[in-house]
Amino acid sequence: MPSTAAHNDVVLRRFAAWAASRHGLQSFADVTRDQVLEYLADLRGKFESQISEFSALNVFFRLVTGWGWEGAPSRPLLADLDLPKRPTRLPRYIPADQLERLLSAIRKLECPLQRAALLTARWSGARRSEIRWLEIDCVDSFTDGTPRLRIPAGKTRTERMVPLHPEAAEALRVLMPMAQGHRGFRDPHGRVAKRLFVKAGRLCSNSFLFDEPLARITTELGMYDAGDGMAVTAHRFRHTVGTELAEGGARLHTIMKMLGHTSTGMTLVYAHISDQALKADYSKVLGPGAVVAGGLADALRRGDMTPASIDWMKKNFFRTELELGHCLRLPEEGPCECDLYLNCAKFVTTPEYAPRLRERRKRELELIERARAEGWSREVERHDCTLRRIDQLLAELGEPVADVGALI
Repeated sequence: MPSTAAHNDVVLRRFAAWAASRHGLQSFADVTRDQVLEYLADLRGKFESQISEFSALNVFFRLVTGWGWEGAPSRPLLADLDLPKRPTRLPRYIPADQLERLLSAIRKLECPLQRAALLTARWSGARRSEIRWLEIDCVDSFTDGTPRLRIPAGKTRTERMVPLHPEAAEALRVLMPMAQGHRGFRDPHGRVAKRLFVKAGRLCSNSFLFDEPLARITTELGMYDAGDGMAVTAHRFRHTVGTELAEGGARLHTIMKMLGHTSTGMTLVYAHISDQALKADYSKVLGPGAVVAGGLADALRRGDMTPASIDWMKKNFFRTELELGHCLRLPEEGPCECDLYLNCAKFVTTPEYAPRLRERRKRELELIERARAEGWSREVERHDCTLRRIDQLLAELGEPVADVGALI
């Protein structure tokens, strides 16, 4: 029985036993909305249990009522608004220092099956169930030689092809001769094929491939979880890949395809900025000794910003970015009335934007020449004004006006 169906079976039996014991009910047709909410309230303090049991009961009552089953309630008893509000949490990716220690230990695993499974999880972001069902010919190459992994249809019932790090590809190729003599296995979607992760004629379990080696490794490395679970799970490798792609500037569609998401909502959870990335960007503008230019530069150098203003910028700094710098206008100052933000008193930029400033300068020169050719004197004046402001900003930053590479 699939795990979701097995879970729903347990929930329904538990609720039926509770309803019979508490209210003497013998049929689901006699269950009321208040009784279901009372049952869920009894799980108070067990937030995840409330979420899990609500979902199972909500789906059950909605379906059996819609199907018109005998003994079913006459109308759905729950609504989505009854669902306890789940706090929004960021994906628990693995910090770089811990990740390197984990990888070193994974590379030393004696079992090639466990080693290949964990390396594939780390470099592909695939789900445990997807890796477990990998077929014997799952690795090939793109035309440029980059290894490519074919991930079987899993949770979203869709196969996908993703690039794979050579380290993981090599670990999978080691398994191919070992799996050649085994029989085929039928996956949950009915496809029969030879699988890579087979031992003693049986398909390896998720526990054997992932949980057991990770438990040993994290214990040896002294990694402990703040709660009751494992310090590192295979799913955290998936979060790590998603976070690395997002912070590396990958397009949303790329992350979706890599992780096998079917909606942008599933992927947007990774579209956050890490604490370290936020701290680095913040320090470039508001840190001690930061090199800045623009209308707000003098105030930043003098430290004239109020503690409340600094606190707001710390929390919202990533929202202030413009094409060529940042606008540090505070919420209480109202909406910005300046379309020409380069001259705005709230604009500030840093040396990191110098290449963009120079590129914009080149574009302004081209627009000036085009406007002159057309006889548009007002356009010439407008673009010339922008050009002179960019020159001024580059001078304040101590940056050359022209690209150094272009002068060589």
